[in-house]
Order: sequence, then structure tokens, then C-alpha cells
Amino acid sequence: MISVGAAIGIVSWAGEQPPNQPIGVPQGINPGRVVWVHDPEATDWKGPGDGHWYEAAHTSHDRVNTMVSRAVRELTGAATDRDAWDRLFRHFNKTHGKGDASYKRGEKIAIKPNFVGMIWREGAVDPETYRLIKRQDYMNTSPQVIMAVIRQLIDAGVAESDIAVCDTLAYFVHEYYDIIHAAFPQVIYADYAGKFGRTKVAASDKALYWSSRPKDKLQDHIPTVFADAAYLINIANLKAHTAAGVTLCAKNHMGSLIRWPVQEGYYDIHPGSFARETGIYRPLVDLMGHAHLGRKTVLNLIDGLYPGKHPIDNAPRRWSSPPFNGDWASSILASQDQVAIDSVGFDFIRAEWDDYPRRPGVDDYLHEAAMANNPPSGTFYDPDHPTPTERLPSLGVHEHWNNSQDKKYSRNLGTGTGIELIAITPAR
Repeated sequence: MISVGAAIGIVSWAGEQPPNQPIGVPQGINPGRVVWVHDPEATDWKGPGDGHWYEAAHTSHDRVNTMVSRAVRELTGAATDRDAWDRLFRHFNKTHGKGDASYKRGEKIAIKPNFVGMIWREGAVDPETYRLIKRQDYMNTSPQVIMAVIRQLIDAGVAESDIAVCDTLAYFVHEYYDIIHAAFPQVIYADYAGKFGRTKVAASDKALYWSSRPKDKLQDHIPTVFADAAYLINIANLKAHTAAGVTLCAKNHMGSLIRWPVQEGYYDIHPGSFARETGIYRPLVDLMGHAHLGRKTVLNLIDGLYPGKHPIDNAPRRWSSPPFNGDWASSILASQDQVAIDSVGFDFIRAEWDDYPRRPGVDDYLHEAAMANNPPSGTFYDPDHPTPTERLPSLGVHEHWNNSQDKKYSRNLGTGTGIELIAITPAR
């Protein structure tokens, strides 16, 4: 049953963590910090029929650049973008046993957007022309956010040709590619088919082993674009999901495998991701914990400019909850902690919509990830070895805010060492 607290955005299910009671170990330079930047001036789209939301006339490159800049600076406590990225790289290397090392020229960086509206097998893209034939206004990661990240990386000393943008299951359509490629022609753009100057994804020798240890299934391997990268940047979307409840940074990595999630012969990762039970094995934790996916991620971003519900919406929805009040969400979330950022994204989505995000078990993967070293399910999470060898550590901190009006977590309230939400909004 839903509690009476639903009216103010507090919804409790059996097994759900109560508000402001964090679990897990917070990650990051400022542990557990999530930055939320909200700028209503970044979006100016009337809706379907008014061109497309991703066009420059409707989503401001300059505003989005400023949003991403503010996000990384607030996340790291740096005064400049370049210093912010240096801090991100150094922290990543120190926590991965590489010492106090900054980015080294020649190291490759992979950007994982969410291009679910362009998936090769769903008929939204003409494979012969690489043009959208439907879902023209779907809720994909925006070109503007991708370009803002690329620009910051270049300004931080990364060669354009050492940056790759890849969603393995998508056709990188001209509508998006032309915008980004015009500004950054030397970036590698990798996709499912590799046509029209894109690079076709290929499997590396780096395996991913599901911790449920399924039998008689084809072996999954990490794509070379991620395996060869020294760092990964995860840019998810702020979306509800009719089966999983939400689809955020963790689920974005379903597009980091070369095969379809339910492809015949492979382990089917949908049932464990969609289950309503709690305290069960969650495949998303293996994606979050793999050495070449979640644990290679230097920065997690959630593009919340135009949220919607996957897969039922063909266009984004304006949000009615405060402070959006009938406008586009026009938001970006950033964190080094992949559990914390999905926890905050979940709270935002659940405050807005009272259907799919409020089903039982939606945040169960966050419980498992936060306590991956000793999860409620008892699973021995180890996606890097063919047999259980080395348990994953806690992958981050999970917590729910106090309510949807105040949006305060335990570090904001001074009551605990969980999430800290830094809100950069027109009112603050």
C-alpha cells in the first residue's frame, strides 16, 4: 500500500528505505554529492509540431554549456572547468590504484548516451538512410549535453580524436550526428551498424559474467569502445519506465552491451530488472560494478531537459511538480556516485508521476548496489570473474529525500552521511 505521505512525495513500500536513512558508502570528492542544475531558459519548445526539441532554436547550446559547467564545478568544489576535470581525473585514479595522476594525453574517453529511441530493431530509424521515420521527438540524450561534455573535455586537454560517443544498440541518426559532428568532426561516433562514417561496435576480449551464474548462455563481452577507454562518462536520461519503474544511469548500460537485452541465446536481463520483489538478484548491479562500465565511470550525468515515460511516450512531458509548474524539467543532474544520482533521479520521477515509479521493487537495485558487498539478496556480486572470486564493494549511497517540496537529504539536514543535494535553481 502507498502511505499517506504520497501527497507530499513520500511513498513507502514494504522493504523500501525510509526517508533520510542512508545505506551504503558514499563516493566522490565530496562523498554522496549530487548537483541539480535547473534553468528554464535552456528550453524553448512548444511541443510536437514546433520543429523538434533537440534543434538549436529550441534548446540553447549556451545555456546547456553553462549548466554542465556549473554542475562539474559544484560537484568538485573547483573554481574553473579545467580544474574541475583535473580533480575528477585525479580522484578517479587515486581510487583505482593509479596514484595522484591527472589525465594523460592519449588516454581515451568514452561517452555513453541514451539513444533508446534509435534502437536498431524497433523501426524508428530507416537503416538505409539513417533518418528517423518515427519517434522524432523521443527522449534521447540531447546533442547539447553531449556537446557540452565534449567541449569541456577538449578544454581540459583531451584530444578530440581520443573521445568516442557510443550507444551500441542504436543507429546514430543524422538528426543528432550532423549537429554534433559539425562541431567536433574528429570525435569517434560508434553505433550498431557503422554506416555513414560511424564506427561499427565490436566485442573486446573483456567478459561480463552475470552474478546469477546462468548456465548454457552465450558469453557477454564489453564493446571495444568501452574496454579501450581509460574513463567513461555516463549520460542517462530522466525517464520513467513502464516495466522497470525508472531508467537512469544504471539501466543506461543495457546499451553498453552489443546484444539486445533479451536476445536469444544470451542471459535475459529483463526479468531481474523488472521484478516487483525486493531483496533479489539485480543484473543492473553487475553493470554498475563491472570494471569496464560502472566502475570505469569518472562522471555520471542525467539529462533532464525533456523527461518522459519509456516506451509509451513519443514525446517528452512537461512537469507539474514544483519548481517546474507546467514547464519542461530543464534540469541536469551530476555526481561521481552512481547510486546517489539514481536515488535522486528516482525521487524526482516519483514525485512527478504516481504510476510506474511507485510500484514495489523499483529502487531494489539501489539497495543491492549500495550494499553490494553484503546485499539483501545474499548474491555474491562479481561480474569480472567466471566464478565468484572477489565481492564488489558498496557502489555508492542510497537514500530518499525528506519530501518533494524541500528535497533534503541527510547531509543537507546534518543528520547523516548519505546524499548531499546541491540545488542550483533560479530561486537559489
